[in-house]
Amino acid sequence: MIEMPPAMPLFDGIAHVEDANAHVNQYLTRVMLESVPDAGFVYELALEWLLEQRHSENNYKTYRSELTTFLQWCFDVAKISLADLRRQHMNRYVEYCMHPPAELIAYRNVAQFVVSKILDERVPNPLWRPFLGKREQGEVLPYRITEKALKTKLAILSSFFGYLIQEEYTERNPALMLIKNGRYKAGPANSMSDAEEMKAFTELQWSYVMETAEQLAHADPEQHQRTRFLISLMYACYLRISEVAARPGFAPVMGQFRRDSKTSVWLYFIPHSKGGKKRTVAVSRKLLSALRHYRRYLGLDDLPSPADNTPLFIRHRAAGRGRDVGLLNANLGIRQLREEINHVIELAADRAEKDGFSQDAREMRTMTPHSIRHTGISHDINLNGRPLSHVQADAGHDSIETTSQYLHTSRAERHESAENKSLNRLLGD
Repeated sequence: MIEMPPAMPLFDGIAHVEDANAHVNQYLTRVMLESVPDAGFVYELALEWLLEQRHSENNYKTYRSELTTFLQWCFDVAKISLADLRRQHMNRYVEYCMHPPAELIAYRNVAQFVVSKILDERVPNPLWRPFLGKREQGEVLPYRITEKALKTKLAILSSFFGYLIQEEYTERNPALMLIKNGRYKAGPANSMSDAEEMKAFTELQWSYVMETAEQLAHADPEQHQRTRFLISLMYACYLRISEVAARPGFAPVMGQFRRDSKTSVWLYFIPHSKGGKKRTVAVSRKLLSALRHYRRYLGLDDLPSPADNTPLFIRHRAAGRGRDVGLLNANLGIRQLREEINHVIELAADRAEKDGFSQDAREMRTMTPHSIRHTGISHDINLNGRPLSHVQADAGHDSIETTSQYLHTSRAERHESAENKSLNRLLGD
């Protein structure tokens, strides 16, 4: 047994944060079983958001510190899901930060994770604490936090909740509610309008993405048949990347494609998603055709049986690190899938720029894998004319109001419509 700190650090440094850590996974499993069922999903979202800050090591460290303290409070103190947080909870968190337990205060900076010589792996540093106090001439001073530091905490959490809104995890930003209160008002820099905007590809931009995936699959099928099906699946079923990636307790398999015995319609089953919910998504004929094509390439029967446990996205090379080290017949994790999708988007943007669509290329380079979910929903409503209630069910939205936000969500397409311009229907599929 190794000694553990009284509060669990959750995110390692930039160089190691995407490596699986058994101690963090065990902690999250305990929290999910005992108090917060969607803690693992929240952790994945927090990690995704943190990774967007890795271009700046200082930002990464600041955001990591705040996220760790906040999630530790949610999971271990309040025992509440972030989806259930209200303004009153944020007030309690602020009070907690102003008067933290003495055992969670350290008086010197130490690393959150260290290498254990016994286990030969990175483990939580038993000396780490989430709060840093001060000494003066060897004497411990009463812990205090400045008003400026509290405002910074809320600004960071407001930005994080803006991300959670964009990812459709929640519809509320309790941190922003406090910021708008006079005491914590931090200025216009904390406006969430940009963070909450749902980025989706236009028809033209999406045609470049799909054409690029097709070209890659044709030129290098061994590497990119998987890529083409991955992007097709995420677009057609509005999937979050966490719903197709391996993670602790979940590995997507072919058997999640199931035929309804009453209607003969094929569905894609998602056993665990936002808030611990499960849902099924209707599968179109075009996606079913793409599934057949992909399975034929893998040497499988055209369509899976309910008991088909073949990994959905099999590795091309065995993992070199993490929980699947040495395994080849295993699913890809979030990091690998994100890199694969981002590679396609970047190549598609290059092609668009070469064809003279410079502004579209710039916009495409700001897109993320989650933009594919936004695009699928937006295109189904605005181009394919699917009823909002059907899209709501497939997307897993709690309310029709959330789904209705996708009505003409693309600013570029709104402008083109206003100017009586039209795009060719490039999405034959």
